[in-house]
Amino acid sequence: MKPKKLFLIDAYALIFRGYYAFIKNPRINSKGLDTSAILGFMNALLDVIRREKPDHLAVAFDKGGSQVRNEMYTEYKSNRQETPEAIRTAVPYIHDILKAMRIPIIEVEGYEADDLIGTLAGQAAAKEYEVYMVTPDKDFAQLVSDKVFLYKPARMGNGVEIWGVPEVQRKFEVERPEQVIDFLGMMGDSVDNIPGLPGVGEKTAKKFIKAYGSMENLLAHTHELKGKLREKIEAHKELGLLSKELATIITDAPVEFNEEDFRMSKPDMKRVKEIFDELEFRRAWETFARLFQEEKPQETPPASQKSPSPAPKQEGQQLDLFAQADALTEEASSSNAAKDRHYQYIHTEAGYRLLAQHLMQQKSVAVAMFISGQNVFTADLSGISFSYAPHKAYYVPIPAGKEQTGEVLAFFKDFFESEDIGKNGHNMKPGVKMLRRSGIEIKGQLFDTALAHYLLQPEARHNLYRLSEQYLDEQITDEEKLLGKGVKQKTYRDIPLEEMTEFACTQVDITGRLRELLTAKLEANKMHKLFYEVESPLVEVLADMELEGIRIDADFLAGLTRELDKDMKVLEEKIFERVGKKFNLASPKQLGEILFGEMKLVENPKKTKTGQYATGEEILVKLSKKHPVIADILEWRALVKLKNTYTEALPKEIQAETGRLHTTFSQTVTATGRLSSLNPNIQNIPVRTPRGREVRRAFVARDENYVLMAADYSQIELRIIAELSGDRVMKESFIHGEDIHRATAAKVFGVPLEEVTPLQRRHAKTVNFGIIYGVSAFGLSNQTELSRSEAKQLIETYFETYPDLKRYIDRQVERAEEYGYVETLLGRRRYLPNINSHNHVVRAFDRRNAVNAPVQGTAADIIKIAMIRVFEHLNKGGFRSKMLLQIHDELIFDIHRDELEVLSSDIRDIMENAFPLSIPLKVDVGVGENWLEAH
Repeated sequence: MKPKKLFLIDAYALIFRGYYAFIKNPRINSKGLDTSAILGFMNALLDVIRREKPDHLAVAFDKGGSQVRNEMYTEYKSNRQETPEAIRTAVPYIHDILKAMRIPIIEVEGYEADDLIGTLAGQAAAKEYEVYMVTPDKDFAQLVSDKVFLYKPARMGNGVEIWGVPEVQRKFEVERPEQVIDFLGMMGDSVDNIPGLPGVGEKTAKKFIKAYGSMENLLAHTHELKGKLREKIEAHKELGLLSKELATIITDAPVEFNEEDFRMSKPDMKRVKEIFDELEFRRAWETFARLFQEEKPQETPPASQKSPSPAPKQEGQQLDLFAQADALTEEASSSNAAKDRHYQYIHTEAGYRLLAQHLMQQKSVAVAMFISGQNVFTADLSGISFSYAPHKAYYVPIPAGKEQTGEVLAFFKDFFESEDIGKNGHNMKPGVKMLRRSGIEIKGQLFDTALAHYLLQPEARHNLYRLSEQYLDEQITDEEKLLGKGVKQKTYRDIPLEEMTEFACTQVDITGRLRELLTAKLEANKMHKLFYEVESPLVEVLADMELEGIRIDADFLAGLTRELDKDMKVLEEKIFERVGKKFNLASPKQLGEILFGEMKLVENPKKTKTGQYATGEEILVKLSKKHPVIADILEWRALVKLKNTYTEALPKEIQAETGRLHTTFSQTVTATGRLSSLNPNIQNIPVRTPRGREVRRAFVARDENYVLMAADYSQIELRIIAELSGDRVMKESFIHGEDIHRATAAKVFGVPLEEVTPLQRRHAKTVNFGIIYGVSAFGLSNQTELSRSEAKQLIETYFETYPDLKRYIDRQVERAEEYGYVETLLGRRRYLPNINSHNHVVRAFDRRNAVNAPVQGTAADIIKIAMIRVFEHLNKGGFRSKMLLQIHDELIFDIHRDELEVLSSDIRDIMENAFPLSIPLKVDVGVGENWLEAH
């Protein structure tokens, strides 16, 4: 007779594990709710039900901690960090789901889940049940018997582990599972703050168990031990006995195993679906519905594990395969389509023609390009895959060599350049650039799934592997697993054709299926306009700018490097003289010893994890008023960074083929919507120091027929916050064309506009920009010559001057607390999961972002719109001039001298009218032979 099975779930162990499994890529729904813990728990629960088909099941929760253990030892679990907000929010949802599933929830005030599970396990085993304690917690091993098992759920690619008596014996090197209690008591447990015996770790505890068998027997024979270990144990015998008692799971808690109460029954499907819909668990609901439907579904292996369709051997076979695949339409459901998946490679001219014909008949096609190398000028396009129906995809290997590549791509040129066919892809810009280099322009509506997900969850990761797992519940092979990494990394051409076909077709198939899901989410979140009118068209603009690049004067940078070396040498000697000795300035350890060990600039200096004094920039800036040497050190460091990051590094980035520098812009990195750049990062070139500004002199016009032009939004963030807040006083200053910092100073300091001093204007400017970033009196004092009380008074007077601005800031924080996110004028969202946190530091950070994110984000949106319109204007007008760079609120152009007059006016007009505000946007335009002159 088949034994009856009872599964007891340790709720919080699985909730915490689920939460941290998604910690780098949290699951946040459209309402801003972090659902990671709920989804992680449900995945584990449903996996147990699917695998084990239990007769009886219950879920145990802690409630109020262990009263008995806390009375025994007040420090028990006192070192645990506060439960994350997302987990506290998750528990009521999990309770509701379990109730809808008709799964009993076991919790008793003053008892831990361990004790409830231990008690129920013993009662059920006595009734001849096989009991499985579902938890990753090794402490449960003490309860294992011939009827009770520890069931460790699958995780991170590892399968389920089931520990019976033999497994516990091997794992802990004990004769009997109950000796695990002695083992835990001896070595202690840092997680639960069980002290254990001083000096006893895992190896020593196992040795003692073998020699003495129990804690009590060890303590009775301490005279057999030697040295300090004997002294420590003998001095802490009571601690050892206490630790054993703390580690013992209670097996007589006030709970009772009633067979009928714990029997698995059919869930309330309607109620479960309501909760899953609220949480936006679409894929989880599909899994749930399949699991609990009346008829058992046919089990099929994951798509990523299936073998690819046989590769054709001759052209006739390719024609037959296309004809056969036509039966699969775009309307086919995902569940039926999965059975008829069709992946194929195409390698003949007849196949190219037929595939191209099919592509030209579509309204939208998913495309994936497989490029080896980051540098578009040296990278290799190894293949392209296409998909225009779910579970149906084709891979076209591209032969090496420019001429051969061009011959294959020519078959698909009409498809790529068709305005009527939408192209879907994931991270499409590199492919756009590769095709442009081959003389093909991608036209038609672009839908980039990475960009779509970026708008939906700006702070998450956007790789295809994660999106497939999150939205389709399918695990696919990622690029690193296919190619490896490091010196042994392969290229796509090294992968066998059938394996590459499987990989390439899976990638494009997943991309195509994601489009429908992400489109619906963009519309639900009212972000479709932002996506289609801003982010999507910007791909082509950035691709053009990256290919164009900018000319760099390498000789000038070499000269600047020599000057920096001289400046650094002078500063070094000055620093050594001030501190009275020479040392390695580049060594944080030696610098810390000088400043804090010898000079003792502060009483209790901060230290790093390694024990040396912390000497980061943030710390030194705060100490700058303590001693003049700090300013010298900060200046020396700035010069070193300038040299290493720019004057020496930029010439190495010049592309041999073009003689120009080509940075790469990313749309999916910053949470605010601003662009970032890399290889090189040109967004952070210093502008506040003379030497930093000199670097800009190295960015020069194309040749003698061109000049560089810089078009820079003036005070755009202040104008936007005036718009957002509707502050009448601030808006009037902008409408009347006043210098906003001078106008602010006049109002705050109570002096006529013409009598404002440079110092007053500077203080007003600091406050103006600081308000956007939540500046405090302490912060303002550090940035100015003002005392903290003077800074506090200045901020109070500022808000009295701009009362609507203060009300807006308060409103933004309240809105963020209610909805969990804030928005730009164009609907870009910034989620603030910690806005209601009990932790003051993280709450304050999100409160600042509640005010700052809509301002920065709106500024980012506006300049993106301007870039798109300027790009269109330059192309339609057939101008020779080109847009080259975007640096925060500034655009840099190579302007042909013959076009300067008309374009300086046109570009200013386009930028100033990119987005309608009730106050004017202002753009400053400068021209010069280099960027410094133009700026």
